[in-house]
Amino acid sequence: MKTTIYMVRHAESPYTEGTERTRGLTTKGKGDVEKVTENLKEEGIDVIISSPYNRAILSIEGLAQHLELDIKTFEDLRERDFAGEMIENGELMSVIREKFYEFDYSLPGGESNSDCQNRSISVIKNILKEHSGKKIAIGTHGLVMTLMMNYYDSSYGLDFLNQLKKPDIYKLSFENLELKEVIRLWNEDIGLS
Repeated sequence: MKTTIYMVRHAESPYTEGTERTRGLTTKGKGDVEKVTENLKEEGIDVIISSPYNRAILSIEGLAQHLELDIKTFEDLRERDFAGEMIENGELMSVIREKFYEFDYSLPGGESNSDCQNRSISVIKNILKEHSGKKIAIGTHGLVMTLMMNYYDSSYGLDFLNQLKKPDIYKLSFENLELKEVIRLWNEDIGLS
């Protein structure tokens, strides 16, 4: 049975230390939420799920309101926990790039790509079973989204992560638990006259 997952990477969010869970969206990000809704409102989405982080929820909230659906959050869909102590954004991006393919590497107090992938894929497998045959939108983050897609197809790696936009939308088609097709749907010009 065909099940479709729409991975919605969150819109632009200000990188502010100490507010990983609660930071919102920039002015541009707020404007792009309407475009996310325009991109997905005719897809026939049945279920909306999100990371518990505010920026992911806010990025699909307009779609949820338009479709009159609740957003169900899962803690294990959160972004990778990089370190017990916050590090500068530039330093963080450097570590991600240098250590991406060392799946068991982690900063002190943080989790590895392997840890993040395992916890998030556990949720995805349950979603695929529970909502078999449905269309599901998931509010997510760049790295965890890449790691989830990488689990099914190793070609989704650092190059894929580096080219992602904020927001971005990928449609993943599954037959049972097997990924069959991936199509990028994000169109930032949709709805513009």
